[in-house]
Amino acid sequence: MRLNRPGDIWYKPAFSAATAMAVADGALLAAGRLDLALYTSAGALCALYGHALPYAARARALAVLVAGMAAGVGVALTAASLTGSAALLVLVAALLAAAQKALCDASRIGPPGNIVLTFVTAGACFAPQRLGQVPPHLGLVLACGAFSWLVCMAPALVRPYGPERAVAARALEATARLLRARGDDVPRARHAATAALHTARRGLAHTRAAGHPLAGLEGLLLRAESATAGEEADGTAAARLHESWARDLRKGRPLPDGPGTTEAGAPVAAGPSPARTRRTWFRSPLVPVAVRVAAGASAAGWASLALGVGHPYWAVVTAASVLQANTALSWQRALQRVLGNLLGLLLFVLLLPAVRTGHAAMVLLTVALLIGAEALITRNYWLATVCVTPMALLLTEFGGGHPARELVGDRWTDTLIGAAVGLLACVLVTNRRAVDRTDAALGRLSEARAAALAVLDAPHSAHEAGRARDRLATALVELREAADVAAGEWWQRALPAERVRLAEHDGHRALAALVRRLAPAAA
Repeated sequence: MRLNRPGDIWYKPAFSAATAMAVADGALLAAGRLDLALYTSAGALCALYGHALPYAARARALAVLVAGMAAGVGVALTAASLTGSAALLVLVAALLAAAQKALCDASRIGPPGNIVLTFVTAGACFAPQRLGQVPPHLGLVLACGAFSWLVCMAPALVRPYGPERAVAARALEATARLLRARGDDVPRARHAATAALHTARRGLAHTRAAGHPLAGLEGLLLRAESATAGEEADGTAAARLHESWARDLRKGRPLPDGPGTTEAGAPVAAGPSPARTRRTWFRSPLVPVAVRVAAGASAAGWASLALGVGHPYWAVVTAASVLQANTALSWQRALQRVLGNLLGLLLFVLLLPAVRTGHAAMVLLTVALLIGAEALITRNYWLATVCVTPMALLLTEFGGGHPARELVGDRWTDTLIGAAVGLLACVLVTNRRAVDRTDAALGRLSEARAAALAVLDAPHSAHEAGRARDRLATALVELREAADVAAGEWWQRALPAERVRLAEHDGHRALAALVRRLAPAAA
């Protein structure tokens, strides 16, 4: 329940989505058709994604996301138009939720992940619909999705390399935290720095060409990595230097003039190919989680129907949001969800006088709550849910007025049902493959370390050393992620914790040696 540091770019998704939502809802308000807000909101909420990506990658990712959102809404609306069976619609919503979870995890689209897609498509499953209405409603989704794409791409006109600067700044800040870390904090800080540097290096692959305005960032990252690999005489002073470089990058100043930052052709190779990455993330770890989502979300929706709750899709969404990568994280998310929803319902009751003043006030409150949710989500999930809950109730109100007591009661009941059934699904649908994934990651790390030692034992080009370094960093990051997932899972064979610890220790030593080999080439 403790609060984390605020996200460094929270305002970008917040105000992008708020702009898209305000324009869409404002147009509907002017036309007197706020009952169509579900469809425009589906497209507008796409503006929450992709803000950490460079603009070329962002353009592709958002286009795919908008198409995926439209496809999910299309399936949901078609099902709603073809059947009146609430039980069958719950199943459709649950299967969509499972598919969205698997695809978002596999693609690593980043926050807010699958939950926004599930929130929209689950609601669409229960939207009154005729088959002939589906195409124009999908047209609204695509139109608002296209507008969201434009909103998210617009900053490129002012700061075309802002995302690249931000990802490099994060890597420098993670390096500074490692340099300041002491005692038991060092292993976790080292993993965070390795992951941040690896992410930055892959995100900056397109800047390596000679003459690129940010070509020097590769050398700056190598300088940061070199600081983590060596024994700094004064770690605090080095940390301050890296933090200063990060501030310069974030403020758009000229690239810091540190050692190794002037060489455009830094000897760094790309990470694993996209195809290899997809194969890795479509392997077994996704299957148990997707099955959990399908089973838990459908069971929660059916339980809600059995209890006579008027909005069973809220139970579906709650169960889908509770189910995380492992049982421990799911338990935490359930607690956060219940607390946040309770406080959010209290906030909704307090806002009711303003809500009842008219549709214009509802639109303004929805936009304000959306900004609040994005501002708070990086602090802690439960805190963001305090804003998300009344926002969801307001979106429900756009389709027609409902008694406040009914809305609040249904939401609270579905929250409890979804959280309880989601946790039950974690217990019953076990992820026995989590340790298998750790074993596979140990094997990949062993191979990557052997390749790195071969590079160190014989003369190799800087390019070959860079490829070995990237492969080893990838293996280290994947092992830590796999071990963290397995450590929070239950009913499985024992995690080889000592093997993981030793493999990470040896892997980081080899990585440090490779970095020292590369550092003179970029100096």
